[in-house]
Amino acid sequence: MNPGRYSRQTAFARLGKAGQQKLFAARAVIIGVGALGTVIANNLCRAGVGHLRLIDRDYVELNNLQRQVLFDEDDAAKETPKAIAAAEHLSKINSEIALEPVIADVNSSNIEELIKDADVALDGSDNMEIRFLINEACHKLRIPWVYGGVLGSAGNCMTVLPGGPCFRCFVPDIPAPGYPTCSSAGVLNMAAGIIASMESAEAVKIITGSAEPNCQVFVLDVWNNTAEYVLLQKDPDCPVCGRGEYELLGRLRESYTTSLCGRDEYQVVPGRKTRIDFSEFEAKLRNAGNVSHTKFMLSFSDGRIEFNLFADGRAIIKNVKDERTARSAYAEYIGL
Repeated sequence: MNPGRYSRQTAFARLGKAGQQKLFAARAVIIGVGALGTVIANNLCRAGVGHLRLIDRDYVELNNLQRQVLFDEDDAAKETPKAIAAAEHLSKINSEIALEPVIADVNSSNIEELIKDADVALDGSDNMEIRFLINEACHKLRIPWVYGGVLGSAGNCMTVLPGGPCFRCFVPDIPAPGYPTCSSAGVLNMAAGIIASMESAEAVKIITGSAEPNCQVFVLDVWNNTAEYVLLQKDPDCPVCGRGEYELLGRLRESYTTSLCGRDEYQVVPGRKTRIDFSEFEAKLRNAGNVSHTKFMLSFSDGRIEFNLFADGRAIIKNVKDERTARSAYAEYIGL
């Protein structure tokens, strides 16, 4: 580690050289490399966190560039997987740290493996169910994590430490379908940047052993010029930190479909583990439409159906309005 790189950071008395050494020895896992995750990854990379695991299921699109700061128009044109694009850009910023891009959908079957060696996990996701899952996995493995969420001009974040109040104390139940999303309410990049920076600061505090983490809920609205802290008490009857029940971790793995925020696209995940041979699939689909592949992803279009297929068997089906159509297209063209 070149100490001169971090001289302005180590000059901060509550971090210092000892704190910098702790950062360089640490592992952080960022779940979701979008509006929040790209800012978090950029901050922690520049701060010298020694190992960053960047996990995302998606690829870069033009509409991401308004708020996802690590990507550019070339990434969007190539539909580069977000984890890969983020790692490529970050490698040019700090060559001293290890960057581990993971193209995956985080779910009950893989989350414990993905976070088990982390010193801290950070939420860069865009939906509530994954946050409930992160909360359960981190509670079970006693890993501190930082929640962040942004919608419209508002956002909030909080740190969840082993033994303290957890995310389920803050949000007792997953909201019912129909609650506002980034597609219906929009997202301002200014709000995302502030919340992600707060998350990054909390991660640095956790890693360096600071006694000042924010276990309250920070609430911000950049349009209405408001910011406040809401005191959160531990709920003794909380299913997770009160009773040790893991509802989502306990679910059996099966095929499932999820709508992607802000797009007429659905992700279809197969019910069994698989590994796609892209060359084999390209030959299979060549007579059905236009098909090509990189080492990360296969792309197909026949003028009616369009999808991107990943090595783990997941596919993002484009230009579809409902889950039934997406699953039907997956069965017809991929059929795993």
